[in-house]
Amino acid sequence: MTSLNSLKNLKRKKIRVGRGIGSGKGKTSGRGVKGQKSRSGVAIKSFEGGQMPLFRRLPKRGFNPISKNDVAIINLGDLQKLIDNKKISPDSKINIDTLKKSKLFRKSINKFKVLSNGDFNSKIDIEVDYSSKIAKEKIEKAGGQIIIKNQSKS
Repeated sequence: MTSLNSLKNLKRKKIRVGRGIGSGKGKTSGRGVKGQKSRSGVAIKSFEGGQMPLFRRLPKRGFNPISKNDVAIINLGDLQKLIDNKKISPDSKINIDTLKKSKLFRKSINKFKVLSNGDFNSKIDIEVDYSSKIAKEKIEKAGGQIIIKNQSKS
């Protein structure tokens, strides 16, 4: 239930400034007399008299996390193409370091995930940070082995 006071506030009329002396908000329209703030087009909210403003002195952080996890995603179909084109060897163990050395991932990438899109039929030994269930099944069905790092054993 709403109280009577809040209903009164809902029906309160908007104050129309600059509509004559009798309105109480006429002539200067509540802006005082003279001065920069009485003029239109004034933006002095963060002005510090020529000193570098606080918002420019502080470092920008926002939504760029300091310890960001760059996770690269690779599909099994793409992995199969790389094996077919002899960019990576199916005989050796495939992990993030081998993919960085073959310049498939940037140096800033620190984790990678395998997804199941595409056909896959190579027997590989791969070490990943994350994997989809279907990708894991496809690798094991092809006779390969997948090791998921930091996986809780339950």
